[in-house]
Amino acid sequence: MNPKRKQRLYIVLFIVFGVAVAVGLTLFALNQNINLFYSPTQIAKGEAPVDTRIRAGGMVVDNSVKRSDNNLDVVFAITDYENTVQVHYNGILPDLFREGQGIVAQGELDNQGVLQAVEVLAKHDENYMPPEVAEALEKAGKMPMPSGQEFNK
Repeated sequence: MNPKRKQRLYIVLFIVFGVAVAVGLTLFALNQNINLFYSPTQIAKGEAPVDTRIRAGGMVVDNSVKRSDNNLDVVFAITDYENTVQVHYNGILPDLFREGQGIVAQGELDNQGVLQAVEVLAKHDENYMPPEVAEALEKAGKMPMPSGQEFNK
C-alpha cells in the first residue's frame, strides 16, 4: 500500500470513529432525558421502573392532599379510577392544582411504590386534560365529562 492510500485510509477511519463516538454520546445523552408516562394501573402492575425518572398522571383523589405544617412537603394520591398511587412532592404546587383535577407528576418511583415527584403539572383551563391522563382514563372507561363537554386533546 502506498503512503498516499495509507494516509487516506487513516483519515477515513478517523472520520468513521469520530462519527461513531458522536452518535454514541448523543444516544447516551438522549437516553438520560427520556421519561416515559405511566398510569396508576401500570405502576400498580409493576410496569414502571423503580429509581428511574418517569411521568405519572391521573386525577387527584378527593381528600387525599396532606400538607406539612412546617415545610413544603405535600403528599397526595392520583388515580385512573382503577388503581391509586401515592405522590410525595416537596415544593410549591401549581395554582391550578386541586382535588378532582387531572395532573401529571414527574419523578422517581421508590421501593414502596410512592412517586417522589420533582415537578407537578396541572391543567391550564377547565376543559383541558393532559393527553396521557385522558388516554389512561379512556382505557379505564372512567373519562369524566364536565358539564357535558368533551376534553380537548
